[in-house]
Amino acid sequence: MRLFIAVTPPPEVRRAALEAVEGAARDLGGAVRWTKQENIHFTLKFLGEVPDETMEGVRGALREACSSHAPFHARLRGLGTFPTPRRARVVWAGIDEGAKEMTELAARAESALEPLGFRREGRPYVPHATLGRARKRPVSIDLTGASVPNAPTFRVRSAELIKSTLAPGGSIYEVLEAFALGGARGAYSR
Repeated sequence: MRLFIAVTPPPEVRRAALEAVEGAARDLGGAVRWTKQENIHFTLKFLGEVPDETMEGVRGALREACSSHAPFHARLRGLGTFPTPRRARVVWAGIDEGAKEMTELAARAESALEPLGFRREGRPYVPHATLGRARKRPVSIDLTGASVPNAPTFRVRSAELIKSTLAPGGSIYEVLEAFALGGARGAYSR
């Protein structure tokens, strides 16, 4: 199974993020494949292909990592691109409130999974939600000073283990389990 760990903001936050890039979407036309609203999330760690026999260990490690991290508030802020505005491959929305906590949660998940053979990322974690990806070639898009003006603050109560199935129309995500952050209620498992 192809898996990743993420925080999924509520629908009104995902909607506000896409509304913030509407102008850029019109300008770029089909050069960027925009993320479906229901697929917008903050990846904490991409695991890749995970064998079934490793799943119980992954679930246990994430349960422990999340239970020791307090719930927190987050809010979308500016828009940006990776790697650079002139050669953008990814268009994203970042957070201001909750960035430190999201980074700490990602670090806990990474540390918990390392003993199971999952490598640490080679670059610093930047909390962001991918809004679009360049289809073929990088695009030039200047989002300097752009923000997500109508995004409400949201409460992060859990992190989710998500299965990703690649499909012609875009990735299909299935939440396998939500791991409650310490003291939060409402986590679930499939």
